[in-house]
Amino acid sequence: MPKWFLVPIIVVLMGYVVFSLVRGVVAFLQASRDSVDRGEFGEGPTPSQLRQNEMMFARVKYQGLAVLVVVILLAASR
Repeated sequence: MPKWFLVPIIVVLMGYVVFSLVRGVVAFLQASRDSVDRGEFGEGPTPSQLRQNEMMFARVKYQGLAVLVVVILLAASR
């Protein structure tokens, strides 16, 4: 596999990481605001909190894939 093929994959995965991170932070801010406004603490996760959790798992997944591609690129460069 040519090395140049992996660079666009890394860039796309990095874009997914940033997208997931921003969406997760927005969901976190929304969940915090909703909890404060309603005074609900300890009554189970809100939909915003569930969305935050989902986006943070997506971020970790894309980061892992990006690291794997970088490892493959480094191994192929030897």
